[in-house]
Amino acid sequence: MNTQVIVGRAKLYWRLARFDRPIGILILLWPTLWALWLASGGSPSLKILIVFVFGVILMRAAGCVINDYADREFDPHVERTKQRPIATGEVRPKEALVLFAVLSLIAFGLVLLLNTMTIVLSIGGAILAAGYPFMKRYTHLPQAFLGMAFGWAVPMAYAAETQSLPLVSWLLYLAVILWALVYDTMYAMVDKDDDLKIGVKSTAILFGDRDREIIAGLQVVILTLLIIVGRMEQMGWIYYAGLTAAAGFSAYQQKLIYHREKADCFKAFLNNNWFGLAVFTGIVVDYLIG
Repeated sequence: MNTQVIVGRAKLYWRLARFDRPIGILILLWPTLWALWLASGGSPSLKILIVFVFGVILMRAAGCVINDYADREFDPHVERTKQRPIATGEVRPKEALVLFAVLSLIAFGLVLLLNTMTIVLSIGGAILAAGYPFMKRYTHLPQAFLGMAFGWAVPMAYAAETQSLPLVSWLLYLAVILWALVYDTMYAMVDKDDDLKIGVKSTAILFGDRDREIIAGLQVVILTLLIIVGRMEQMGWIYYAGLTAAAGFSAYQQKLIYHREKADCFKAFLNNNWFGLAVFTGIVVDYLIG
């Protein structure tokens, strides 16, 4: 196999793992960083931080690969996904499974650098990540399963930093699950018409004409949970200023999805990156000044 062919295959695998679209990494990374800073009282271990950052990058990539494998029969019929490497036939399903296994094993190798509790929890995370892509066949709540998989880094972060799973870690985990339910419903609103045609289930379909109101209610619950987390962790006013900014982004997202235009719903999904950054900035600055 010559160099040109190798480079060509590498580019396809890069696209399959969505390394060319880092927004997913950021949205997954923010709650992980929230948890690491809160669990450590503002001073996370450098080794743990490095392991989690690279672990998030690898597991997000692995999740994208197994998602495209699971959706290989659906993606060619959806406008947004029909150019994905498996959908176009450029990457074979077996290749995707091998790539998923490689990425997952490297991520697990990183986790082995941490304590036993974190290692045990990582197995649950791997199961959630592998199972999520198949949920849209059986339930209208695949977005909730996405949140469970993406948010699993929260209890893992507490286990890594404190070797314990206090109540606050589970409240933060719940907030992250609901946040994923919000942003992935916005994402699903983009594909709603195609999903209805091919029989794929989603919260965008489940919520129907009440989608905006339900999303708004979930956003209120998320912010409430984050306020409770802040009180439990004895955070200062800067933390709550960060939550106020996050609330502003939530309001803007409501404006974007008001007419349910596909492009605007996608913009609302992307805007959740700023929500996550606002919360993280509030946490970090609060610890630095406090």
